[in-house]
Amino acid sequence: MSQIRCDSHVHIVGAIERYPQVPTRTYQAGPAPLDELQRRSRERDVARFVLVQPSFYGADNTLLLEGLDALQGNGRGVVVIDNAATSREQLAALAQRGVRGLRLNVYSSAAGRKAGEFDLAFKAMADIALSLCWHVEVIATHTVLIENAATIVGAGFPIVIDHYGLYGTATPQSAEGRRLLELFAQPHVWVKLSGPYRVGSDPMNTRPDRAWLAAILDVAAGRCVWGSDWPHTPPHEVPREAPYDGAKILPYRALSYGGLVDHFAEAVGSAELVERMLRDNPERLYGFG
Repeated sequence: MSQIRCDSHVHIVGAIERYPQVPTRTYQAGPAPLDELQRRSRERDVARFVLVQPSFYGADNTLLLEGLDALQGNGRGVVVIDNAATSREQLAALAQRGVRGLRLNVYSSAAGRKAGEFDLAFKAMADIALSLCWHVEVIATHTVLIENAATIVGAGFPIVIDHYGLYGTATPQSAEGRRLLELFAQPHVWVKLSGPYRVGSDPMNTRPDRAWLAAILDVAAGRCVWGSDWPHTPPHEVPREAPYDGAKILPYRALSYGGLVDHFAEAVGSAELVERMLRDNPERLYGFG
């Protein structure tokens, strides 16, 4: 068993003067540095992190890679790239620095939501994932996941689904819920148990829905990882337009890191299972050690 707990879904954000955010961003994010994350997570013995490229940095992974360097082996990265403009040599360099996955965002990216071309974007990543033994991380609503289930099921590499599959108002017993769980049951599909406030009506909720949690663990306990979703980006429903004028920084949700960990552990109920999802499962998925 791994001795180091891992937070499998975080973002870091730098000063906009040094790390510019793309003009097409849907909001402007304030600084959220790695050392602040480490300070908050230390109280719960979390020392490994999976840095996920946020939408407002586009395909510029500079800060993410700097974060991986600073973590000195205790970090892994999920990046966004320009497939056509990234050489095999550049991909190899990304892997050397700790990158293990590509992010497909058809949720928080305005362009992704508008295009609706999940299959096309997914296929563009498939060759890279297969050649480098990487995974593709998908953030999409449950309806998009269900609509594209055949593509996901047919993938020959690991697929990681963000935020409980963003199941919305569906219940595990509903037709949509059952189809989502069938997708989670696939042996190459992993689920991030992160951001409980992204589902349901309470944008500040830190407690997983127990019915959904139990249903997911029933089909995929060995392929679930926990993530804090730090620094807890603004609610997706906050009215905003792209391109954002940059005049106002939308605040992060003021949530307790320790509370997220504790409430997750309470909902799971089994200390052994909690440690599997914070230690062993991420070690296998991300190749720590």
